[in-house]
Amino acid sequence: MLAEILAVLTVVLAALACVLAGLALRRTPSRSTGDGVEALPEDVHGLRQEVAALKAENADALRHLSVVRYDAFGDVGGHLSWSLAVLDDAGNGVVLTSIHGRSEARTYAKSVAGWTCEQQLSPEEEEAIEHARP
Repeated sequence: MLAEILAVLTVVLAALACVLAGLALRRTPSRSTGDGVEALPEDVHGLRQEVAALKAENADALRHLSVVRYDAFGDVGGHLSWSLAVLDDAGNGVVLTSIHGRSEARTYAKSVAGWTCEQQLSPEEEEAIEHARP
């Protein structure tokens, strides 16, 4: 009998706690800017400025990469030749090309500015630059 009374009392107290919690949430003032958007703490604005600075700093990072593998000569297989484009957000960087033959390999580097190159590009080098473009 005592256990049943304690169980009922526990349920009543739990229900009362839920009601009080609901009332407390209703009375908590919301930080609103007037247009329904929650006001942000001051440190969030500072974080936004830091993120913007990091994005600006990261713009000239060489982060757009693409590799094109191919057979430069008909008698050599295995796609051992390759062209690698390494560029930043503005399309500035370099295209590296390694052409493998049966008895030798040659490597070339061509600078790229604004997604174009002053030197003549091979179709594979052009493809590497195009695939690196975001």
